[in-house]
Amino acid sequence: MTIILDGGMGRELHRRGAPFRQPEWSALALTEAPEAVRDTHLDFIRAGADVITSNSYAVVPFHIGESRFQNEAEDLAATAGNLAREAVELSGKSVQVTGSLPPLFGSYRPDLFDETKADELAQPLICGLSPFVDFWLVETVSSTVEARNWRKQLGGDNRPLWLSFTLDDTQSHDEPVLRSGESVRVAAQVARELGAAAMLFNCSQPEVMLAAVQAAADVLSGSLKIGVYANAFEPVSDEMNDANDGLDEIRKDTTPQNYLAWATAWCDAGAEIVGGCCGISPEHIGLLAENLK
Repeated sequence: MTIILDGGMGRELHRRGAPFRQPEWSALALTEAPEAVRDTHLDFIRAGADVITSNSYAVVPFHIGESRFQNEAEDLAATAGNLAREAVELSGKSVQVTGSLPPLFGSYRPDLFDETKADELAQPLICGLSPFVDFWLVETVSSTVEARNWRKQLGGDNRPLWLSFTLDDTQSHDEPVLRSGESVRVAAQVARELGAAAMLFNCSQPEVMLAAVQAAADVLSGSLKIGVYANAFEPVSDEMNDANDGLDEIRKDTTPQNYLAWATAWCDAGAEIVGGCCGISPEHIGLLAENLK
């Protein structure tokens, strides 16, 4: 049976009129409208999600600032975890909570990753989320260096680890590659080496996901689960840090029905976990749950 994930929290909060602005992005609602975060989680659960993701993606210095991160990061992460757990309890359903561990130095920017600073940024998130999550989801990973670092940061934590990589969707390639330029095949080998329970692909256009699933399935041969949660954005330029600088346009063709067609192809190729990233709503998730569970 296909595991259904939730959709994108940030753009869903924006769509509902919750407090939302750059640079804080989805982190703003953790303090100004926590009930909106909880209710969005609930709507994804009601739509059929088996797993919801903590709203901790934007709890990084880029979004909330260096000073606030130093003073509040662990508390904000704990709030994100607690709101997800509250939503599960209110739903009365058997739904798991995964702790979102985001890019620490900016989305789509493997060039900015600094391992010497990663520990001071990663540990408040892990400590804040830890009491509330069933497993860990390292999201929007742009390079295998980032993946290895998160495994190191989690240390001896024995909860399952899902590694989700973002793909270069700005140009065509002979084979699918991460935003670092590394091949998906290499990333799959690293995911297996690190003991991940699942390898996923997220925050990239739907069209590039199928080849990634096929490449990962060829390497992994069923040794760990494969998943996809694409975004609904127009292509992001590879010349600037566009993914971190504003609200990208939502594509008109990423309707729930079209997204289901893409997801069906991913499942046929070997994906066992499907959900949505930025711009994918409870309506999308509801259609996935109805047709793929």
